[in-house]
Amino acid sequence: MTGRVIAVGGHESDGAAALTGVLGPEVVRVAGGRELVREVRSARAGGERVCVVPMTLGRDPSLVADTARTLLALDASERAGTVLAEPFATTAHLVGWLRTLATRVPDDRALLVTAPSGDPFSDADLFRTARLVRQYGRHRTVEVALLGGDPGLAEGVRRCRALGAPRVVVLPAAWAVPEPTGVPHTEYGGPLLSGSAAAGVLASRVREAQDRYERSGDDGVARALAADHDHGHAHSHGPDGHDHDHGHSHSHSHGHSHSHSHGHSHGDSHDPGPDPGGDHHHRTPSHAPRSGAEPPVRHQGAVPDLVPSHRSPR
Repeated sequence: MTGRVIAVGGHESDGAAALTGVLGPEVVRVAGGRELVREVRSARAGGERVCVVPMTLGRDPSLVADTARTLLALDASERAGTVLAEPFATTAHLVGWLRTLATRVPDDRALLVTAPSGDPFSDADLFRTARLVRQYGRHRTVEVALLGGDPGLAEGVRRCRALGAPRVVVLPAAWAVPEPTGVPHTEYGGPLLSGSAAAGVLASRVREAQDRYERSGDDGVARALAADHDHGHAHSHGPDGHDHDHGHSHSHSHGHSHSHSHGHSHGDSHDPGPDPGGDHHHRTPSHAPRSGAEPPVRHQGAVPDLVPSHRSPR
């Protein structure tokens, strides 16, 4: 890596605090905002190139957009030589890494996919992630726990036990997931990534961003500004009932009989090594045509028709 690398953390890493034991001392860790501006200005004043990496694991697109907006506050001389990398990971990577952890867990254990609570849409993404871990794994019971939210860790463990699991393995789906000390019937299935694996992924993101800037002058900011454009869908503004959508709208015509095949970014084997950015594909079963009266499905990411649910079908 050349220049200064700045890792920006959000709710998945407790404002970058949980990155301390993951990233090396050469990587600056900030929570964004003024901290980020201060670090960039310090580096640019010394003539260093800067690469900023949003450390989301896919559930915090607002972190990406907020980081881009912060960089817009810099003046032209500070922006020159500063690049914004792609997010550290997507939810597709996260599912793959969790599935890798799950392969090390005995079949009779329940999996408790655990992360700090964010906004309702980030929390919903965690349920979707857990559903995909179960769909493509061998464990019968896969539940969700939201640290600081509902269901919490204790409730998640209770649900797993109620479904007959003798032990519950906590799978960290974020950087800030401590070991469940003092919680009966639980064990820790992490960390999500080793330090060397995380360093490899980070180096890949930095290299890609710097190469893109050298080839085309693209600093990554404009693209990142729209990262959270689809984060959150229809909502109501009160009793007057003015419901509307925010985000990109795309629809599919289902008037003719046909099926969709949705790629899923995971193969049967997942190596959480230096760069999991390559594409692997699962095929999910084709979906039956929808009636004309049925509204189009709106979704983010792969396998849209799998209903995210923390309840594990028996």
